[in-house]
Amino acid sequence: MNLREAVRIALRGLRANRLRSVLTMLGIIIGVAAVILLVAIGNGVQSSVNEKIQPLANLITIVPSVGNVPGGAPPKDLIDADVAALQDRSMSHDIAAVIPATSGKALAETDSYRFRTTVVGSTDRWLDLNNGDMAAGSFFDDAQVRSTARVVVLGPSVASYLFGNDPAAALSHTVRINRQTFRVIGVMQSVGEPGDSATLMPLNTARRYIFGGGDKVNQIIVQAAQASVVPAAENDVIRVLSDRHRIKDTANRDFEVQSLRSRLDTFNQILRVLTLFTAAVAAISLFVGAIGVLNIMLVSVTERTREIGIRKAIGATRRAILEQFLIESLVLAGLGGVIGIGVGVGLSVLGSILAPALGPTFATFAPAVTIPSVVLSFAISLVIGLVAGGYPANRAARLRPIEALRYQ
Repeated sequence: MNLREAVRIALRGLRANRLRSVLTMLGIIIGVAAVILLVAIGNGVQSSVNEKIQPLANLITIVPSVGNVPGGAPPKDLIDADVAALQDRSMSHDIAAVIPATSGKALAETDSYRFRTTVVGSTDRWLDLNNGDMAAGSFFDDAQVRSTARVVVLGPSVASYLFGNDPAAALSHTVRINRQTFRVIGVMQSVGEPGDSATLMPLNTARRYIFGGGDKVNQIIVQAAQASVVPAAENDVIRVLSDRHRIKDTANRDFEVQSLRSRLDTFNQILRVLTLFTAAVAAISLFVGAIGVLNIMLVSVTERTREIGIRKAIGATRRAILEQFLIESLVLAGLGGVIGIGVGVGLSVLGSILAPALGPTFATFAPAVTIPSVVLSFAISLVIGLVAGGYPANRAARLRPIEALRYQ
């Protein structure tokens, strides 16, 4: 018996017992589809997060340390002179831009509503460095920064609460912050909290009217030339500020340097582990499918005992019987694997189509099917067919013709 004839006989056996075959393949179909879908979802989450955060991956944030260093001098504030020193270093190949920022909580009011907001004072470069965009109006410019103009740009949550859901409705209106009146010139697009609840204004405006003057900043944002040079840029920042603050022991720094690049790498590593873990859990259903294949092949051997006896009596070899039942098991598992791949890929495509309808949070989310997950899950289904069909096939091949022919 050649391979083509063996496969034809196997398919004929599946058609003869359609319901039983479908129920047997169901475990493999679910297992293969689940592995493909969960890996695709994990890849989609990783791609979506990277797409949103990657533009910020070359940013380095410097903030003052909280509290005194044990055994050290009181921590120094970050001031304009620190910003200027870092801006001098921006002529290097590693640092592209440096901007200061100061922030704090305040109450934003209109005649009818109040909103607890985070006031951020910075320069006209803030929007570009933070990869933001405007929903309505415009961001303040360098002239407004230098003239200490009393203008503000509202986050979408602030604008929505104070002026309604139409961002344009807030433009040219005024808000009171710390009993001072400011004109709204723009509303930012949503970036998620806490950014949506922020109110931005020129740095010196914030100092004069909100934070009581001075030259202190509580945040310095450094943009590296590109993500690959973030570590070198961090070293430049640490070296400059350590010299200015006369810090000799790295454990006694009065400032903290934070990089989104390292956090993003850590997040991706964790997500890859979680994706593999969930895929491994989904693969348990493949084990259930293996038990189903084993069971159906044992039933098939029992039902066809007399057929096996007849075939052996007319000259079929033990190897021919073994191959026949192994092929049937492989066809059963392989067909289940193919259907499972179709279901997994189909659900992934459906998810990428429906995700944007769930809201802006899922606008960039799309499950990404990978070739390795498809190949691996299909290979596992074939291995299941080989292993689960091995014992029944061997049992059928070992039957003695006279005993098989006497079976009722």
